[in-house]
Amino acid sequence: MSDPRDIAGQAFIVTGAARGIGLAISTRFHELGARVSGWDLDVSTMQDNPVFADCQAVDVSDEAQTEAGFAASIEALGDIDGVVANAGINGPTKPMWDYSLTEWQTVMSIDLTGVFLTVKSVIDHLRARQRGRIIIISSVAGKEGNPGAVPYGAAKAGVIGLAKGLAREVLPSDITVNAIAPSIAVTDLLDGMAPDYIADKKARIPMGRFCTPEEIANMAAFIASPACSFTTGQVFDVTGGRATW
Repeated sequence: MSDPRDIAGQAFIVTGAARGIGLAISTRFHELGARVSGWDLDVSTMQDNPVFADCQAVDVSDEAQTEAGFAASIEALGDIDGVVANAGINGPTKPMWDYSLTEWQTVMSIDLTGVFLTVKSVIDHLRARQRGRIIIISSVAGKEGNPGAVPYGAAKAGVIGLAKGLAREVLPSDITVNAIAPSIAVTDLLDGMAPDYIADKKARIPMGRFCTPEEIANMAAFIASPACSFTTGQVFDVTGGRATW
């Protein structure tokens, strides 16, 4: 009997794949036998990494680049079984009233519009196949809000709404659309956050620590697998007990 978690031989696009959560997801998928096309702004660290069967320099906030990236990925891999829309930024950690419109728009262009454009570039291919996996990396901030990062939380709430709506638009089919909502993970994004912001967010987690990229990667691998065949339009929690719904 085959392993229901098996994704060997399948092909996935992972955005923001050069480091952090995206690299951890790409690595886990590779370990499970999947082929990964990694997208990022800078692919220099990815080109000689055996985790990646292909890599593409893509700005997810640019429609022409996401469309070209998908065309290049499918040419390289021959088919695409799913996408992990992970690319994102935190933005400045400060009160919303101190945000400029430009700062707000920068966060939205990557964390919300970037997910829309990434998924849009892939969706017609998956609809033609009538099967596939769409996994969106959201955040607990999208469910509960994070004081000090209101634009980020608004964008992450937006992609939860995108996942829930799109999940129903593609039915009936074997395409699932789900989101993952982690707490802050231990990645280089911490470098751009104020120490008091980091301390406040850690204090909100009952398990007393942030999640690791590998823990998020394991959840993504489950959602991508045949074992997660009858769940769509849902948000998978990776918050160490912080989330209350």
